[in-house]
Amino acid sequence: MRPAEKPEIAALPLFTSMGAEQRERIFAASFLQVFPPMLTLFEHEQRPDFLHILVDGMVELFTTNGDRETTMALIRPVRSFILAAAYIDQPYLMSARTVVASRIMLIPAPLIRQVIDEDRALMRGAMTELSIGFRQFVRALTDMKLRQSVERLGNFLLEESGALNNVSQFELPVEKRTLASLLGMTPENLSRGIAVLGQHGATISGNSVRITDRAKLETFARPDAILSEDF
Repeated sequence: MRPAEKPEIAALPLFTSMGAEQRERIFAASFLQVFPPMLTLFEHEQRPDFLHILVDGMVELFTTNGDRETTMALIRPVRSFILAAAYIDQPYLMSARTVVASRIMLIPAPLIRQVIDEDRALMRGAMTELSIGFRQFVRALTDMKLRQSVERLGNFLLEESGALNNVSQFELPVEKRTLASLLGMTPENLSRGIAVLGQHGATISGNSVRITDRAKLETFARPDAILSEDF
């Protein structure tokens, strides 16, 4: 890692409280790289060589079964992925690819395991990362089990708006095919869902979203009572 990059990376949540000596040890063995869009970073069932930390951009986690593929999650800055596999040295349960050009820090997996065991501040940061991931998994599973597909779409739009300070107009973060997969919908169902949402306070034209009646959309989508602070 270049010296000019170190202050920015040292300020990331995972590293900010750890000892300077251990942090420098990680930096000396790691590197920061920009990856182009739609590049596969690792494959399902591969053993982790690195812990990946997304600094800028977006990464899609997905999995396959035969000729079927589904999007599991979208990773946004600043987050590690997939810490659980890297720490216990077990094969990935998901694959990862960039959605847009992304700047990613790669830390050798054996090193991150050793330093987590030795540095209590990094251990707390790792626990926080794992806790956030677990809570997001519970939210996604609850969303899939308790909401109809169009309600999931409406809830997704409310969460996106909330992450952007409750703006009423914004762009979808991914193409519609990926969004449909993330929400457990077919592209055809997504198109029908977009038409239905027009009656419930939101419109989507191309990739542009406009929330026309937030109260009406909330009544329809029934967002979580416990607001997410995991963004």
